[in-house]
Amino acid sequence: MKVTGLASLREPVSRPQPSSLLASGLPRGGARKRAYVRPCASSGNGNGAWDKISIDELEDWKNVGPPTPLLDTVNFPVHIKNFNTSQLTQLCKELRADLIHTVAKTGGHLGSSLGVVELSVALHYVFNTPEDKIVWDVGHQAYIHKILTGRRDKMSTIRQSGGLSGFTKRAESPHDAFGAGHSSTSISAALGMAVGRDRKGRRNSCIAVIGDGAITGGMAYEAMNHAGFLDKNMIVILNDNQQVSLPTQYNGKNQEPVGALSSTLARLQANKQLRELREIAKGVTKQLPGSIQNTTAKIDEYARGMISGTGSTLFEELGFYYIGPVDGHNLQDLIDVLSEIRSTETVGPVLLHVVSEKGRGYLPAETASDKMHGVTKYDTLTGKQSKPSTKAMSYTNYFADSLTAEAKRDSRVVGVHAAMGGGTGMNRFENAFPDRVYDVGIAEQHAVTFAAGLACEGLIPVCAIYSTFLQRGYDQVVHDVSLQNLPVRFAMDRAGLVGADGATHCGAFDVTYMASLPNMVVMAPSNEAELINMVATSVAIDDRPSCFRFPRGNGIGIDLAAEGITEDLKGTPLEIGKGIIRKEGKDVAIVGYGSSVLECMKAASMLEEAGVSATVMDARFCKPLDGDMIRKLAKEHPAMITVEEGSIGGFGAHVMQFLALEGLLDGNMKFRPMTLPDRYIEHGSQQDQLSEAGLTAPHIYATAMSLAGKKVDTPIMS
Repeated sequence: MKVTGLASLREPVSRPQPSSLLASGLPRGGARKRAYVRPCASSGNGNGAWDKISIDELEDWKNVGPPTPLLDTVNFPVHIKNFNTSQLTQLCKELRADLIHTVAKTGGHLGSSLGVVELSVALHYVFNTPEDKIVWDVGHQAYIHKILTGRRDKMSTIRQSGGLSGFTKRAESPHDAFGAGHSSTSISAALGMAVGRDRKGRRNSCIAVIGDGAITGGMAYEAMNHAGFLDKNMIVILNDNQQVSLPTQYNGKNQEPVGALSSTLARLQANKQLRELREIAKGVTKQLPGSIQNTTAKIDEYARGMISGTGSTLFEELGFYYIGPVDGHNLQDLIDVLSEIRSTETVGPVLLHVVSEKGRGYLPAETASDKMHGVTKYDTLTGKQSKPSTKAMSYTNYFADSLTAEAKRDSRVVGVHAAMGGGTGMNRFENAFPDRVYDVGIAEQHAVTFAAGLACEGLIPVCAIYSTFLQRGYDQVVHDVSLQNLPVRFAMDRAGLVGADGATHCGAFDVTYMASLPNMVVMAPSNEAELINMVATSVAIDDRPSCFRFPRGNGIGIDLAAEGITEDLKGTPLEIGKGIIRKEGKDVAIVGYGSSVLECMKAASMLEEAGVSATVMDARFCKPLDGDMIRKLAKEHPAMITVEEGSIGGFGAHVMQFLALEGLLDGNMKFRPMTLPDRYIEHGSQQDQLSEAGLTAPHIYATAMSLAGKKVDTPIMS
């Protein structure tokens, strides 16, 4: 790998005097000056390459854990400041081994953290957190950062109830400068910190670390455009691991990363001498007439092309000085480059392009299609993940297979997703219809409006985006879909509580924000058969937009054939706006929406044992609401409860609005909405979260007993 623009990085850098910069920076006789990043050598510890964990090593410490004598002396970044090169490389090896061993027991995001071991060490060696601000985009690659900043002893609790977050979190450590979970936010945050720093007269560094996937998000470019305009000192580190879409390679194929940017990144180069020349030129040209300034800018542009061989880059057009690409696993070069950037007295934003390998050093991760991005517990020797046996597939797979069944029968059906082919099930769909799936990269806004354009041309677009990520494209849902009444179908996976991914990925708000829109049909299934039928319903709706939400996890194992589902999972369209009674009763009406219907049924059984007769309605639709059925239940029952795994303002609010307008709340009927509480619920098991939210069957039972005027003798337990 070659890096343009940096003097030989291993030797002391002699800074040229201003008068000699041009001569030293420009080539003579057509030759181009380049510095080569040398590959890292073995640490010489007898264990092979320092950035690889061998099979023998894995076997040696499979049960007891790896020996980490150097890492054991590190509690905070200050403890690595006096390490020499040999010690730092050994530290990287111990960190990599410790990470593999720890995540094997907890599950979590492995591949991305393995890919930034050297970068994390280099950052903490060169910079001083928390005074210097390091903002990790998304945050799932920050496990090494957590270990180095006082949290190693708690890594065994990561993503568990009461334990460490799987992402960066300000409340967890002062070293976490900014909380994350969604992508493309780091540059905006770091720029804001840089402006705040300057207004306070401080001199600390502000660094954003962003991946080649996250940088495809439009917000990243909005931030870079603003950073170039403000011309503030800040550093953006582009961690380029060729994994724009997750996973990049799947279905036995060798797909290229999504987007034109990925090929551009491979060609970008930089020149340090020109950077220093520019700093001198800035002060001179600002004092010259405008026409001369334009001329000097053009000369700079030509000089750039002569030195780097590529012309100005996109990042330069946005106002950044670009350096790279740099080998993300060459620790010494990373340290040297970062030290140079930190010490150079320049003004303006810098982008350092680092090329890394996701899953680096752990063979099972390096060879996996998704680089072991997100994993359950696994065997450290083989990387084989433990998958609990279930009687049903995941809701995601039921969605994908039922959509495939629809596509077999209608050539207009196409799928759209935002760099989440694995998570949304669209890779399964693409396996059957490779030319009918569009991965737009991490660009939810574009995905929504792109789907709207497809609908304009008479296609049947199904836009598969997690509930939490669709928030990022909400203006497009409103303005480009709902306002124009275009039949775009939204499949919102991970609706409700999502377990270990916690508050950042919780799908709490989709019912509220989608059901508030005119024209939108809003559905939620109570089981996998209902989901399959709602896919069919959505495809059949051709006069307005529609959406359906479904939870993380597996189906309940319902007999699909008995529900009229074909062998290839083709469903039957439901009657729009019609719910169904799952259980008849007379004392209380429990109206469940989506996955909450299962807890409602359990609560009804508990109530029956206590002598209270409950009706359970599976609403199916939040909009249009089944007003006839709701009205009937309100008139025939002295009390009504709505239950949903969503925020205030969702399904229960729509039912309450209907009841109020119908005058059904003017009499003696008691009404209680049960929703997620008005606060964020942190990571943990889904069952723990549901209990914390007060939405388990015992909670519903207790609410119903209270409405019936009966005492609850047993404590509420989930």
